[in-house]
Amino acid sequence: MSPFLLTRTLPEDATEAALRADVLKGLSHTPKTLPPKWFYDAHGSELFEQITELPEYYPTRAEREILVARSGEIAAATGARTLVELGSGSSEKTRFLLDALTGLHTYVPVDVSESALTQAGHALIAQRPELSVHALIADFTAGLSLPDTPGPRLLAFLGGTIGNLLPAERAAFLSSVRALLAPGDALLLGTDLVKDEDVLVRAYDDAAGVTAAFNKNVLTVVNRELDADFDPGAFDHVALWDAENEWIEMRLRSRTDQTVKVPALDLAVDFAAGEELHTEISAKFRKDGVREELSAAGLELAHWWTDGEGRFALSLSVVR
Repeated sequence: MSPFLLTRTLPEDATEAALRADVLKGLSHTPKTLPPKWFYDAHGSELFEQITELPEYYPTRAEREILVARSGEIAAATGARTLVELGSGSSEKTRFLLDALTGLHTYVPVDVSESALTQAGHALIAQRPELSVHALIADFTAGLSLPDTPGPRLLAFLGGTIGNLLPAERAAFLSSVRALLAPGDALLLGTDLVKDEDVLVRAYDDAAGVTAAFNKNVLTVVNRELDADFDPGAFDHVALWDAENEWIEMRLRSRTDQTVKVPALDLAVDFAAGEELHTEISAKFRKDGVREELSAAGLELAHWWTDGEGRFALSLSVVR
């Protein structure tokens, strides 16, 4: 087997079709919505990397702290020979796990970006020539099939990304993950924790305005791909804490009465002054709630690690 294999499970035109469907559905809905996955074109990814380095944005640093301290324990608890990572991106944080998993045979990064997978895969092989890398171009929220690789397998879903899913979506996602795993396999899940409202809001509304630019980038993506005429300057970035649902909501608030045209969809969309376009939720979690959601999907919480300030958690669940 070649040390680097790239498999496409998404059709070449899947991204364009999904964007068209999401924009048509979201802008026809009340309230209007656009999914957060469309933040991440090349510029959006650069902005997010900047966000992870902001003083207000703690999740990336907190998760890295746990990985540095606990990767050896994770390796010992799982004995994984295959590491699967959903939404792998640059695979940067994964290096701590890869270094700790001394018996690892295969790494399976899963992402929608072919360029990110190829770049990260070749960089890893240069450092670990004995490691097989089988990259999957896939949307893990739309069903996933894994290649035949040695077990036990450790499936990692890091970054707190699960918080971008609504509760019913999380339940469906965790059930789909459980279906991929066999007895002896494990799930490593990153979850941001409930904390002081001011800390949370600042993390999504930084003083430098980087998150605001990131939020508005979804409008730029729609403009470029669907020939729309959104004026990002006509919208304000909004980050709110929903105490009842325990999640942050990011929105874009129209500054004026305006009409946006999306010619590729033969669509004209009216916005009233003050009307909000919902772009992202980021749910925050408590240990008991995580345990319950995992249990409902047939996964048993075995280990729970937090950073020194208790801001973020990695949980390891084992399939019995």
